[in-house]
Amino acid sequence: MEYAAVKILIEPMKIFCIGRNYSEHAKELGNDLPEEPVVFIKPKNALLLPKAPFFYPEFTNELHYEVELVIRICKNGKYIQERHAPKYYNAITVGIDFTARDLQRDLQSKGLPWEKAKGWDSSAAIGKFIDIKPGMNMDDINFCLYNNKQLVQKANSSQMLFSFNQIVSHISQYFSLNIGDLIFTGTPKGVGECVVGDELEAFIEDDSLLELAVK
Repeated sequence: MEYAAVKILIEPMKIFCIGRNYSEHAKELGNDLPEEPVVFIKPKNALLLPKAPFFYPEFTNELHYEVELVIRICKNGKYIQERHAPKYYNAITVGIDFTARDLQRDLQSKGLPWEKAKGWDSSAAIGKFIDIKPGMNMDDINFCLYNNKQLVQKANSSQMLFSFNQIVSHISQYFSLNIGDLIFTGTPKGVGECVVGDELEAFIEDDSLLELAVK
């Protein structure tokens, strides 16, 4: 399958993320399966700028990678019906939702919000975007992540508990969606720790769209 990669042209307004959207990932973290999309937000500064280095944050000793499919919003909307959702996103890529897992566990154990473990500066890396063409089967997108040339995560969009259209519709019931917003749609099983010196590379099908080194 061939895609035409395009650069992101619009600075994102908001970064939405979906948790527990793959059943095997929920199980590996000991979480129950959700009845509706689990939504959290990363701030704008969480986006790792193109060609900017990624530095291991000083406040964690257990940094995890989480590869995800990311869609880009192309039309403003609110209260979007699921059947109309495809009109509101026009590009897809892979992203890495970096997580300070030790900090997250500590905050969760105290019943506290865990934005500090997910939303810190440069915690959201994205690759080159691919235009969504007419006829592209969004329910059959293969993606994967390699760490130091070793395959660590692999999945297909058909395995998502909530589809792209369901996610867009659900988010829009609570938040206005604006042109340039990004949605991280959840990570599959295989999340794991990365350390300084690791080289991460993420693919959609056979196309390498994201490469970064942990410094």
